[in-house]
Amino acid sequence: MARRPTIKDIARRAGVSESAVSFALNDRPGVSQDTRARIRRVAEELGWQPNSAARALSGERSGAVGLVLARPAQTLGVESFFLQLVSGIQEVLAADRVALLFQVVDGIDAECAVYRRWWAERRVDGVLVVDARTQDPRPELLALLGLPAVIIGGTASGGAGSAEGTGGEASSVWADDARAMAQVVDHLHGLGHRRITHIAGLPDLAHTARRIASLRADAKARGLDPEHVRSVVTDYSDTEGAAATRRVLAEPEPPTALVYDNDVMAVAGLAVAAELGIAVPGRISVVAWDDSALCRVTHPRLTALVRDTAGFGRLAAEELLAVLAGSPPRARESERPRLEPRESTAPPAAAY
Repeated sequence: MARRPTIKDIARRAGVSESAVSFALNDRPGVSQDTRARIRRVAEELGWQPNSAARALSGERSGAVGLVLARPAQTLGVESFFLQLVSGIQEVLAADRVALLFQVVDGIDAECAVYRRWWAERRVDGVLVVDARTQDPRPELLALLGLPAVIIGGTASGGAGSAEGTGGEASSVWADDARAMAQVVDHLHGLGHRRITHIAGLPDLAHTARRIASLRADAKARGLDPEHVRSVVTDYSDTEGAAATRRVLAEPEPPTALVYDNDVMAVAGLAVAAELGIAVPGRISVVAWDDSALCRVTHPRLTALVRDTAGFGRLAAEELLAVLAGSPPRARESERPRLEPRESTAPPAAAY
């Protein structure tokens, strides 16, 4: 195995002392500009990189940030949202030469344990926190540890005010789920739908709570019967999405429109409707929360909420880098999702 170049190797080739190399590579005074340039040129030729562990022990930054996902494993392999989110995060971090330390765990307690270990080992300079909960222990823990954080998705009540619902120590980036749901309800109500079922995600997630609350408020504002406009929670998987679809379509008064919290469940629901001989959109209209290639290649193509998920990731990474540079906590709203009507929504049948 090739040996990693050291400061001693750089000093020997550049013909200077090791302390001069240290001064040059750490932008400290004590060497001339010509010597500094020669040392850096030699370091680059040798492929030298700073030792992140040694830098962390000396009190310097580790050069890495962390991201932990506590989601059911079966949902991560099929959902495109996180892949797009991470691609946006990585785009910003790579440009700043910051590494992303990524881990998947099976629950919130395990996630908190990872944060404690990373903090003790000085593995990361800060963390990006996804899937904010309605009762969330993570912001308080991160504040106690003094580990800078950005909450992706905001809080149960919304995103405004980083100190509200995030322990007062974390910035947040958020999307306006309430207005997004209002767009969906406006579209379906305008088509004539009065029986709408929302096939929602995990019930303890803050954005799920916001969507459910928004659906109720929008239905009430339009005078719709709350018995006919409701949410059914799932784990985001195609399996549970399909099972929930079968249950609601078998009811004596089934919905005329279904709103799914992700693209995977929407496609699964479309398959269930086909299996049951229920025409889309002739007898049931279908809306997906996040647009993806899946939504655009199905038949019929799915009406969906379109947003720049990679851009959401870029915004989160930019905010964390700003926090690490000394910016105070704040809340930043991402680009607002917009509904794109396609062939899966239409006026309800006269009798169903």
